[in-house]
Amino acid sequence: MAFPTRILVADDEPNIRLVLRESLRREGHEVLEAADGQEAIDAASRERFALAILDVKMPRVDGLVALEKIRQLDPDLPVVMITAHGGRPIALEAVRLGAYDYFEKPFEMQELRVVVKRALERRSLRWQIAALEEQLRSERSFDNIIGDGPAMREALSLVRRVMATEATVLVTGESGTGKELIAEALHFNSPRAARPLLKINCAAIPEALLESELFGHEKGAFTGAVAMKLGKFEVADKGTVFLDEIGEMPPSLQPKILRAIQQKEIERVGSSQTIPVDVRVIAASNRDLAREVEAGRFRADLFFRLNVVPIHLPPLRERREDIPALVEHFVRKFDADLRKSVRGFAPEAMERMQAYAWPGNVREMENIVQRAIILGSGSTLGVEALPPEIQRAGMPAETGATPATLGALELGFDWEDFAIPLSAKIERLTETFEAQLIRAALKKMGGRRQETADLLGISRKSLHNKMLRYKLFQEETRESIRERT
Repeated sequence: MAFPTRILVADDEPNIRLVLRESLRREGHEVLEAADGQEAIDAASRERFALAILDVKMPRVDGLVALEKIRQLDPDLPVVMITAHGGRPIALEAVRLGAYDYFEKPFEMQELRVVVKRALERRSLRWQIAALEEQLRSERSFDNIIGDGPAMREALSLVRRVMATEATVLVTGESGTGKELIAEALHFNSPRAARPLLKINCAAIPEALLESELFGHEKGAFTGAVAMKLGKFEVADKGTVFLDEIGEMPPSLQPKILRAIQQKEIERVGSSQTIPVDVRVIAASNRDLAREVEAGRFRADLFFRLNVVPIHLPPLRERREDIPALVEHFVRKFDADLRKSVRGFAPEAMERMQAYAWPGNVREMENIVQRAIILGSGSTLGVEALPPEIQRAGMPAETGATPATLGALELGFDWEDFAIPLSAKIERLTETFEAQLIRAALKKMGGRRQETADLLGISRKSLHNKMLRYKLFQEETRESIRERT
């Protein structure tokens, strides 16, 4: 969208048009003239203007009628009215019809230039906001979610079918698979797109504060509550609330979330007053909530209410066919941001990336590509631009692996069984090695999570997710039972 720069000047007096044209041109503006109201309307129907200056008394169609017609063509166009007749009644009528300002003849040109400058700044700001909103809608369209494999096609098909409905959606998948992108696509392509999308990470906020974040609180409800605060559900009324990591929701809050979804009402902390809310809920979890229900850690009624439309996002290691397209997408993104001239990765580097297990999924890939563009050199990035763990992917011989060491890893298959694809063997080898490495680190640090994460060079949350994936919590429990018996 290009911002219009021309100013429309309509007056039946040639001398007035001349004065306005010369003054505005000295300010750097382009001017189009009209001799009456009909010419002004015709001009506004042909092209967009940054500003219009209209005389009130003109032949064929007067300025007030022209003002009304032009505002119908472009409701955001600022229009300045000028006249030698009518005084206050005409001014009030012009303002009622949407005029930005009003001047009586003879007017001071300096004052008019100030008003023109302010009106153009306002018009430019509105234009920029419209352009940004259009860009935001484009960036958050589901068409920009990369993935052409069967699993992603199924997920995106569900998004398309459910985005125009009011259905509650539960998005599942490992950390970094793009659950938040799905939530944005669902909201910004829905009838609620003009209203807020508010996000809250249920795992990132202490239990004592989470209820206030969700539902708000009254003044004096607890120590530190010095003023009334609106919660996410109230602020997002007629919009969408995205509850990320819903599996971490404390049991005490789960019935209140159920009430907000089912009965569309909430209560602020410290109040007994019921507040109606109209909010669509999209939830996400990297946990298996059905198992959490079986284990008694998650309410069955809330799970069933959230799971109206389940959408599962597969991990990147299960959609390797999408890796080249994702890499290309991130190369374009960061190459433009960083003003480099990178065209992409060399074939060998791409092979290593396709062989890598990507435990951090798409988020990890985004960070790796950004780092490679920053630190790499040349228009085509080679293997040396990748981190060591990716450089080694797909090359077990270079890590010192032998039939004996591969057998010791308990892969669950004969490594010499060539009916099994190489990529599947590499994936299994990587996962098995990672699980054993985490076991060794946990043992070395006496099971202390933070110290184990520090030793491995990963975050505590990443360690937690990996332990879930490799069922290491169950192993710890069995070990603890053996030690007590």
